Amino acid sequence: MSRKKTILLTLAAMLISFQFYPLVYNDDKRVTSVHFTRVYAVPEKVQAILKNSCYNCHSNSTKYPWYAYVQPAGWFLASHIKEGKSELNLSEFGGYSPRRQKSKLKNMAGSVRDGSMPISSYTMIGRNARLRESGKKILLDWLNTTRQALTK
Repeated sequence: MSRKKTILLTLAAMLISFQFYPLVYNDDKRVTSVHFTRVYAVPEKVQAILKNSCYNCHSNSTKYPWYAYVQPAGWFLASHIKEGKSELNLSEFGGYSPRRQKSKLKNMAGSVRDGSMPISSYTMIGRNARLRESGKKILLDWLNTTRQALTK
């Protein structure tokens, strides 16, 4: 057997073996009392924007694309979700201190304003997650109004 063929067969065997290592999926559908939408009166338009552009990485409920069930793509997504939830978890937002909530709202607005969120690697594949200018304005207005209300 040629060296090239041996390498290809070894790579194929490795990829197949990767499929036997299961992932723990981020799919808790419960909306608890500390969920962002239970802590704040979030208008439907804002909720829709958050669900399309933020929840997959920043909540306990991710809608996985088909390729997430194929390793190593699933591992890559899982690491992004873990990192995103460590920065901001909308499913546990009410558990943050009032000061931290205010800071997170400010950071959310800043990330949306400067275009760093949602991240480009996510919007490249999930085109519906991209924020149009109208959606940005709706979200920014609501975030800023809500944050200002916390100072009163």
